[in-house]
Amino acid sequence: MNKLLLILLLGCAACTTQAQDPKPSTPSAPPAARSDAPSNLLTQIRALTADKTCSDTSQCRSLPIGAMACGGPQDYLPYSSLRTDEKAVRELAERYKAERQGQIAKRGEMSICRFHPDPGAVCVSGACQLGASPEAVQAR
Repeated sequence: MNKLLLILLLGCAACTTQAQDPKPSTPSAPPAARSDAPSNLLTQIRALTADKTCSDTSQCRSLPIGAMACGGPQDYLPYSSLRTDEKAVRELAERYKAERQGQIAKRGEMSICRFHPDPGAVCVSGACQLGASPEAVQAR
């Protein structure tokens, strides 16, 4: 019994040990120079939509973000039309979508092809957040 317990503990210890990859001897390209590096467009979009202040749900919008391999956006981002340059943020979102579509094609990415409906955005406690669409809120 003790031998079995010892073998089991050694086996568990071996499974939890992580191998360390050696550091490359040549410097790699900075992330911005690599073609597969994530874009700073999403960071810019998040910065433009950071102030989500609202006084009414009619000021809240949801912005489709990115692209999935089967089509449609990866996600939605809430923002306030009161505090956001909508034209600028939509232009950035379109550029980010096109960039993601290019990455998907280049890498041959696949996705599960699920429908990701727009959740809409609502004003809750003075801030826009994803939620039910304004039409669904009014129907309640």
